[in-house]
Parts: sequence; C-alpha cells; structure tokens
Amino acid sequence: MKPFTYERATDAKAAVKAVAENPGAKFLAGGTNLLDLMKLEIEAPTHLVDVGRLPFAGVEETDEGGLRIGGAMTNAKLAAHPRVRELYPVLVRAILAGASGQLRNKATTAGNLLQRTRCSYFYDTTKPCNKRQPGSGCSAVGGPTGYGAIFGASEACIATHTSDMAVALTALDASVETMTPDGGVRTIKVEALHRLPGATPQVETDLAAGELITAVVVPAPPAGGQAYVKVRDRASYAHGLAMAAVAGGRVALGAVAHKPWRAAQAEAALAAGANPAEAAAAELAGADADDHRTHKIALVRRLTAATIEDAGRAR
Repeated sequence: MKPFTYERATDAKAAVKAVAENPGAKFLAGGTNLLDLMKLEIEAPTHLVDVGRLPFAGVEETDEGGLRIGGAMTNAKLAAHPRVRELYPVLVRAILAGASGQLRNKATTAGNLLQRTRCSYFYDTTKPCNKRQPGSGCSAVGGPTGYGAIFGASEACIATHTSDMAVALTALDASVETMTPDGGVRTIKVEALHRLPGATPQVETDLAAGELITAVVVPAPPAGGQAYVKVRDRASYAHGLAMAAVAGGRVALGAVAHKPWRAAQAEAALAAGANPAEAAAAELAGADADDHRTHKIALVRRLTAATIEDAGRAR
C-alpha cells in the first residue's frame, strides 16, 4: 500500500471542499471496497477524508410516503429497519444478497452504490484494463469471462456494475441527494447516476469531483408485487452472474451492463399485456455478447421471467 494522509471529517461542506480541491483525495466511509483496492494498488489516493461519522446514517419518512435513507447508513442496519422491511422488500432482499454479513455491517448505502466492478481483469494488475489505465486496452474483450456485459458495452470495456442495492433502487425509481463542491444540493435518479463505458470506462458516474452522496430518497412503494432474484456461482460472498428486480411495473437488471439496467422493453411489453416470458424476450432481443457470454443471454432471459412471476405472486 502506498503512503497517504488521513482526516476524519466533522463537517460535510469541509469534507466536500477537501476532496474537490485535491485531485488525489477520496472519500472513505465503510471502506469495504476502497481499502481492498488500495492494498492491490489499483486505487492509490494520496489523501482520505473519512465521512463515515457525519450525521447521514438515519432513515426519515418523506411527506410523499417514501423514505430518505442516509448515505452513511450501513447495509445491515438498512436491511433490518422496520419501515424498509415493510415498504420495500425488494430492497431488503437485494441488500441481503450482497457480500457477507460481516461486510454488510461496515458497508454504507452511498458506498454500495459507488463500488467498482468485480471484473477479474480489473483486479489483475498484470493485465491491461482501460478502467485502471485508460488507453491500455480491455483484456476481457474476447477473453473467457461469464461476468461481462450484454447491454451497453463498448470496445473499451465490457465490465459490469456490481451493486445489488443499485438494481433494486432503480426498480423503485429512487434518487440520490448530493452535496456539490459549491455547497449546493443536487438530486439524481439512481438509474442516471452511473455511465455506460463508451470510450472512457474509467469515468463511472456523473458525480463531480468532491460531490458527496448524502442520502437516497425512495418514493412511496408502487402498486403491485416486489421481487429480487440473484444468480451466482455460490450462495455467499460471490458477485452475481445476473440479478433482476421487479417493483410494480418497473423492472431492472444487474450484472448485465456498466450500470444498473432499466429493462424498459420488458416494462413496455408487460404494460401491453405480454406474459413474463414474452416480456423477458423483448428485453433480451437487444442483448449482445461474444462467444464467451452467449449463455448469459439465455440465463438473464430465464431469470427476468422468473422474477416477474415472483413479483406477480407477491401482490
């Protein structure tokens, strides 16, 4: 691990200013992703600003019937919160499907949304990776991997976003609230927070340098059932091969793109009276994969249909 300096933030605006004015600075909260990447020298911040003790760890009810969730609230506490369990079972199931109990005790809401890909080539510093070193190439393209994207990929990157929580929040039409470097507040839909890779896969979100996620706002639960299903190689501590979330008439997929994937074609098909299998087929008609990932299209098609059926039974 390379040397770095550290400060514990006591004021949000000062924390944002410290990161915005220092190109080598990063926020630290639970550290469940960042510290691992620092040990591997994939991330090498020169300064860490610890925001984990700022007063952003509660859950409040909104006037619209939804919830405002603090960005520093841990995944474990969020999944156990009575109102979250009552209103958003899809979110609870997504959180409990992620990582392990130990990690959920430390990982935060904001950090979960901003975690980096689990692509094995990204983690292998002996291999070229445009996310680690822009312009070096993408080792995953044409290489053996079942974790690559089937939507929205580019020649520069086929990595996928890894957050379970982000998939459920996309299905719930949630937004993040941020504090900007000028001290203002910005609201961004979760489905618009992350970017597709294009030619700059190292730029993963639309957040400005130093912009801090302070809360996630979830609207009132939609009419209809909710369901979340994840497929992975083993039952715990494994990144998903594919994930699907359904909340009312909204459908989102995970581990299929560089961002949580809003399944708009499946939603439109359902609204027009299609059955779950037909809706899933409509979405997967736009999927694309090389020879190493064609099986994933069939997997996601079945998973999407099954999750829509689960949500229908949960009405």
